[in-house]
Amino acid sequence: MLGNEREKIRHLLVIQDLEGRRTVPLRETTYSLGRHPANTIVLASRSVSMQHAILLRVTVPETDQYGFQIIDGNYKGKGSTNGLFVNGNKCYSHNLRHGDVIAFGSNKAQAKYYAISNISEQVFSESFDVEDLSGFFSEQASPANPFQTLAIDPSFEAASESALARLASFPELIPNPIIEMDFEGTVTYLNPAAALKFPKLREVGTQHPILTGLLSGVNNVEKSSFVREVEVGTEVFEQSVLYLPQSDLIRTFIIRDITEQKQVTAELRQRDRLLQAVAEAANYLLGEMNFETGIDLALAVLGEAAQADRAYLFQNHLHPVTKELAVSLRFEWTRSFVTSTHQHWQNLPYQTSGLARWYTVLSSGNAISELTQKFPIAEQEFLIRDGIQSLLLVPLRLENEFWGYLGLADCTFERHWSRHEESTLLTMAASIISTQQRQQVEEKIRYQALHDVLTGLPNRLLFNELLSKTLPNATRKGESLAVIFLDLDRFKVINDTLGHTLGDQLLQNVAQRLKDSLRGGDTIARWGGDEFTILLPRVNDIQEVTQVAQRMLQALEDAFHLQGHELYVTASLGIALLDQNSPDAETLIQHADTALYYAKDKGRNNYQYYSVSLSAKNPELLTLEKSLRYALERDEFTVYYQPRVNIATGEITGMEALLRWQHPEMGLVAPSVFIPLAEESGLIIPIGEWVLRTACSQNKTWQDAGLQPMTIAVNLSLKQFRQPKLVEIIAEVLAQTGLEAHFLELEITETTAIEDLDFTRTVLENLQQMGIHISIDDFGTGHSSLSRLQLLPLHNLKIDKSFIQDLTRDVKVAHIIKAIVGLGQSLGLKLTAEGVENEEELEFLKSINCEDVQGFLFYRPLSAQKATEILESKQPTL
Repeated sequence: MLGNEREKIRHLLVIQDLEGRRTVPLRETTYSLGRHPANTIVLASRSVSMQHAILLRVTVPETDQYGFQIIDGNYKGKGSTNGLFVNGNKCYSHNLRHGDVIAFGSNKAQAKYYAISNISEQVFSESFDVEDLSGFFSEQASPANPFQTLAIDPSFEAASESALARLASFPELIPNPIIEMDFEGTVTYLNPAAALKFPKLREVGTQHPILTGLLSGVNNVEKSSFVREVEVGTEVFEQSVLYLPQSDLIRTFIIRDITEQKQVTAELRQRDRLLQAVAEAANYLLGEMNFETGIDLALAVLGEAAQADRAYLFQNHLHPVTKELAVSLRFEWTRSFVTSTHQHWQNLPYQTSGLARWYTVLSSGNAISELTQKFPIAEQEFLIRDGIQSLLLVPLRLENEFWGYLGLADCTFERHWSRHEESTLLTMAASIISTQQRQQVEEKIRYQALHDVLTGLPNRLLFNELLSKTLPNATRKGESLAVIFLDLDRFKVINDTLGHTLGDQLLQNVAQRLKDSLRGGDTIARWGGDEFTILLPRVNDIQEVTQVAQRMLQALEDAFHLQGHELYVTASLGIALLDQNSPDAETLIQHADTALYYAKDKGRNNYQYYSVSLSAKNPELLTLEKSLRYALERDEFTVYYQPRVNIATGEITGMEALLRWQHPEMGLVAPSVFIPLAEESGLIIPIGEWVLRTACSQNKTWQDAGLQPMTIAVNLSLKQFRQPKLVEIIAEVLAQTGLEAHFLELEITETTAIEDLDFTRTVLENLQQMGIHISIDDFGTGHSSLSRLQLLPLHNLKIDKSFIQDLTRDVKVAHIIKAIVGLGQSLGLKLTAEGVENEEELEFLKSINCEDVQGFLFYRPLSAQKATEILESKQPTL
């Protein structure tokens, strides 16, 4: 103190910031300093925190004097951003002395502290600049020492720390609990708010959650203050702790009750966890090819995320015995300490098992979310048996039907399920149903891809797959197997005469009869059209195969009664056995097909086994194939012409060009022998063009000779017809030969026509625009129908000679021919019957109004010279 006289000490703070310099007399017990306008002392600088520091008045023990202590940070114990510096040294708290310079983060905001005596209240109250006080005191104070400073006793700092515990902010009136505790763990002070909130705090002491860990906590942190969260029962508080080692004091106050905030945060975290689980589960459901594996993984992710003890999937179904609606547990995930209850939840009828309420609630689209103790007694029995204390169920709906339900259960404690958990379960249910729907669609698509839509039998793809899987087993076991190729005889005639609807019904009935005639384990597939393939996987004796083949032929002997029709159908079968000549799937099918055509050549309605001799080419055929390559350039080909005759008038209405090969050594080679070789080698294209040019040139020669104009018909093979520049080639031939387009008729087979109907239509329309006539040759031998061929621009339909040959031997064939002629005429087509050889055939054709015929009854194929002579003889005499 100043001498022996008690003198009043005045405290000043001179502020220097961006707004200039100002002097603040310090009269209050507490000041807050910072950039925010709500502070007691506002500092104008961006480097200053919103609340940068606290200025506390502290009493000097055993005196009536006091000083000030400055503390870094705000009332909650949060430090400033840029720090507090006193006389250039960074500090967290400091007892101010006269002349101390305080920097708030930077030099742009500073303050200087003064403790001055011998200043009157009047002067102290006036607005003045502390730097001008020297002049004032030169007149009123001791000239020797006009600026008397406060001499602070060493005990002042300790006293000031003790005084700090009273935060000169009226703790008795603050609504927040404030507690003080010494370093011995004794509670030294409770404000009224603390006593009211924690009535047993003094009794419990450091065992109380508010004080637990404080003594150890203050020794493990660097700062003199920190903030922590404290749980008291179900409540959570944010607690600010300030400790002063010099004064043996820990002061804490409750900033706020954050129970609701913590609950919201926990719910948000749980929601995020559940959403992540849904996304992960969806990946499993989408990524796993196996539906069951995907469900197991999804339930595990869901159960873990929801922190449940069980996750279920139940599915509704008809009870296997009573046929009433029941439910069964299909998938279940449990924690390691929980016992599976899968066997308890199988085939439970809703009505008789006590679960009728579940069906009512869930089928209406609502969830079930309850503690076990609140369930009806009958339902509690199920849940208590499994140790379930709370249950959450949501419905699964598939195509608007109540398909089942998804559930979570807790066996650890009674749990109230949150809205996030219910929402997550519903989302998961939607993902599972979506996966189930996708699986059903995929199964349907796979079934359709592997089965024939009409008959329901496996198709070619599945048959090949089964055959490829069966072969290794047969080889490993030392067994054989058989592949049978079956083709219905003249089935297309039924389609053409009676329509595809009846034909499809007949195919379905045929397929069923054939299936019924097989052994258990045998497979029949629809190969296409009226062709079937049969796999006999276990063959120890060839007699077994023969018996199956005979049963299939016998199965077709009885009539089929469909739509008032009595229909008969036979079949031809080709059989190949697994052996050294047919060692793989491709060869087996190829050889069975070869044997099939051999069976047809044998008169149909029989079966034939494949043998090497059926497919081996003889040396003569190999020599012929080589010679064919030079036949065109050696002028070995010639064209013959067979007249087409009008039945009513007997006049020749056209000629058909027929290719012949005069081999220099073998003589005349039949077209049925060398034409397939030409097709196979590709030579048919240049050979066919030569025939076209030769025929057109001959027809033009006849016209130039004054003979009656007529059309010349030329056959186009499949490869000829498919060549890209066919139309241009034909136009060029017509231009070179001078023949008008309407005197040319091009013939294609049914097979050629329907291989690619859109392509065929485009080519034929182009040819029709040129004026060329189009004819379908050998009708009845392919797999088309008039209903399909009517889409093409056709002019003539030629009935295959195989029908004419059977005309007088089979009354059914006569009905077929009559139907073909009638249907063809209704479509505006001109009908020509091929292979007519006797008067009886001619009379029948005349009776059904068939216009034209070709055959040995009138003319055999003629050389150009002979044909010319015939045409000249038919010329009318003048």
